[in-house]
Amino acid sequence: MQQGDRVARWQELWEEPASGWDFSEFEGRVVESEPPWSYEELVQHELSTAGSALDLGTGGGEFLLSHQHELPVEMHATEGWGPNLPVAREALGPLGIEVREYDADRGDTLPYDDDSVDVVLSRHESYDPAEVVRVLRKGGWFLTQQVDGRNLDDLAAVFGAGAAFPEVRLEVFRSQAQEAGLIVERAEEWSGSIRFDSVDTLVSYLRLMPWQLPEDFTIEGYADQLCALDEQEGPLEFTERRFLLLAHLPIPDAPPADPFPRWEH
Repeated sequence: MQQGDRVARWQELWEEPASGWDFSEFEGRVVESEPPWSYEELVQHELSTAGSALDLGTGGGEFLLSHQHELPVEMHATEGWGPNLPVAREALGPLGIEVREYDADRGDTLPYDDDSVDVVLSRHESYDPAEVVRVLRKGGWFLTQQVDGRNLDDLAAVFGAGAAFPEVRLEVFRSQAQEAGLIVERAEEWSGSIRFDSVDTLVSYLRLMPWQLPEDFTIEGYADQLCALDEQEGPLEFTERRFLLLAHLPIPDAPPADPFPRWEH
């Protein structure tokens, strides 16, 4: 196939509408290794004794929807990416979950009262540790899994770019959590592989997370690099990076929390 035809096809894929965080369309086309921890099991453990919880960056509501029978009576959610808001509200509204707009990167204040929730969750979403502490009840727990800022740095290098967010690292987030008043009970980082079966799949995947690419990225502008990837034999393999933090807000004059059960997963 001529380069012009390939570029035209990739442009069509790039322009397909994107909303929510449903990656089921990539089943069988994208193969990812998994961290040693299970975020889902950790969430289930935290929610099992919670009366109220807050999910930061709920996306299209996919995660909460898939765990709707395990949610506490009082469940809240936020989303900061405009295209996801109506999707999340439509999905979670029937469950009685109000999805409020919130973007920590804009300096927003969480739209919740002080000391109002038992658990705050944040999966791949930016957050302000001081705001997390403000809304957490004493003794409450904070669980976050983050995409390390060096995620897919080898893919970025293909396009002549460096790591997208080099300041997003476990040691930085752990220090910030501690400075905000949280007691960190668990802190782990991981790297593994992600493989794409074709450049078509890679383009479709990246349209859901364009921040992983150079700011000036366009299909036409980086056609040579995409064609070079397309001419490689075998799957396209790159490096994913994640880290996990589990912390609690201490109760004044209370004995230290026993984290042992939380280390089982």
